[in-house]
Amino acid sequence: MEGGAHYRNGHRRRRVSVALFLVCLAGLISLSCAVRPSVSRQKLQVEKHLKRLNKSPIKTIESPDGDIIDCVPISQQPAFDHPFLKDHKIQTRPSYHPEGLFDDNKVSKGPKERSNPMTQLFHMNGKCSEGSIPIRRTKREDVLRASSVKRYGKKKHRSIPKPRSADPDLINQSGHQHAIAYVEGDKYYGAKATINVWEPKIQQPNEFSLSQIWVLGGSFGEDLNSIEAGWQVSPDLYGDNNTRLFTYWTSDAYQATGCYNLLCSGFIQVNSEIAMGASISPVSAFRNSQYDISILVWKDPKEGHWWMQFGNDYVLGYWPSFLFSYLAESASMIEWGGEVVNSEPDGQHTATQMGSGRFPEEGFGKSSYFRNIHVVDSTNNLKSPKELGTFTEQSNCYDVQTGNNDDWGHYFYYGGPGRNPNCP
Repeated sequence: MEGGAHYRNGHRRRRVSVALFLVCLAGLISLSCAVRPSVSRQKLQVEKHLKRLNKSPIKTIESPDGDIIDCVPISQQPAFDHPFLKDHKIQTRPSYHPEGLFDDNKVSKGPKERSNPMTQLFHMNGKCSEGSIPIRRTKREDVLRASSVKRYGKKKHRSIPKPRSADPDLINQSGHQHAIAYVEGDKYYGAKATINVWEPKIQQPNEFSLSQIWVLGGSFGEDLNSIEAGWQVSPDLYGDNNTRLFTYWTSDAYQATGCYNLLCSGFIQVNSEIAMGASISPVSAFRNSQYDISILVWKDPKEGHWWMQFGNDYVLGYWPSFLFSYLAESASMIEWGGEVVNSEPDGQHTATQMGSGRFPEEGFGKSSYFRNIHVVDSTNNLKSPKELGTFTEQSNCYDVQTGNNDDWGHYFYYGGPGRNPNCP
């Protein structure tokens, strides 16, 4: 009797534990079913994004730094994914140039005549042919480093230096710090500068350090228009600490429009030699050889597009004027200088360097500089800026000092080490 009861109880316990196991199993299955689609959905999103960005190349070049450069037919570049550019006739060169009428010898100098041709690392292993453009291939891991597929290749909102608002709350909230020179109060149709190139050290992978020109239109609210070009070190964007040529644009203060380089439709590249986002080589060394790059951004008075030139010889391409509201007419402010992200690791100021990582007072060969600073005026001529202002949120972390001489025209030294005894 007792034995039978014992058997029944044991049997019941086994039945209960089997039922519990099945319930758990069902729970696990539904849980894994819930998890799996989101993982595969992300994978699908990434694959679709890569397919959209990486166009079929006619030739591929492997760069010594691990980049893959695809030579893509000029008419198949990402710009033409834009609905407004479906029937766009590519303008192969600007109508006018700020240094005089745009003529053939601006683009057709032979390699031997070039004063000091700028090299990018991938040039060691080949170049793209005429009629194609070099595009740095986006890899799966590049997209996965971004906070989302949608945010890949975009700057964070509110990363523009606004010289008149040194509101500490605003500074800490945006996490971006600057050391810049600027002009405002007029209509500007472009800007030029020769920028000293370094390889600043970055403390955290999600931080960056850049040196660039900003061409700005509109208020500093949600409607800000910006065209930007220079060099940057950005581990998050590129997966390494190399110094790279970059451009950026936005027409709504970094919210929905615009991106770095060719990572969205917009900028139309016409140059077959220079790849945006590719490494610049060589870079400057402390108390050693100094290298710099010249960048010119200007508005073609005939077509209204904003063009970019790199060095003396490379007219890279243009941003069509329809991308912008305010910049469709002119810019209201030009800025030159450095920007870093200060994510305040461990509650302290970042040790990410700006420029060379040295303060301006150390001068040539030690501190980084911008020289031969110009603006383009309404007659499409390069002019020295009137009243160059300066701005930095924390001058004991990163600073800027302007000067003027016959050799360099308007210039400034800028940058700093970030965290130091005076910048805790």
